[in-house]
Amino acid sequence: MSARGRLIAVLGFLLAGGIGVISATQTWLTVTRVDGSEPILVAGSDAVALLAPLSLAVLALGAALSIVGLVLRYIFAALAAAAGVVLIIATVPLVAAPPLTVVAGPVAEKTGLAGDSALHEIVAAITPTAWPVIALCCWFLVLLTAIFAVVTAKGWKSGGRRYRTDDAPHTANQGPLDAVDSWDDLSRGTDPTR
Repeated sequence: MSARGRLIAVLGFLLAGGIGVISATQTWLTVTRVDGSEPILVAGSDAVALLAPLSLAVLALGAALSIVGLVLRYIFAALAAAAGVVLIIATVPLVAAPPLTVVAGPVAEKTGLAGDSALHEIVAAITPTAWPVIALCCWFLVLLTAIFAVVTAKGWKSGGRRYRTDDAPHTANQGPLDAVDSWDDLSRGTDPTR
């Protein structure tokens, strides 16, 4: 399992982060008006302000996890777990009973009316779509993937030689592996032909 650990962790973060980014543009909440006029659609990024930035951060952490050494594996997994927890806390209230304050901005933008009393006069109901549930599943995936990464990180194979920071440096008597390594040896002042 540890041989595939890096791949599983990277794919978990990329999948969850990608769906998170997509969900930021989708309709999360539908606001039904008291007067029966056209409903107001609230996108994920309007419902959860940190949705897009934290989803992009999870994507970046997943991509970076594919090349980093042991210490950074733990740090990146901890950062991804923190992002997952923040997004879970922000998303859970939107799944069952979204608060009126979440739709205040989009309602004010559509109607030109703001304030608690105006919201109560305009909003008849707030109905969540499937997107908050999908996103919530993604945040739990981020959390589980982060835990998996921490548990298995020590057994992962090291990244490519040019990305390693925790392994012994390349020495001339090992010989270069390819043209790039030969060029790197020359840059360090080592004759790769020896």
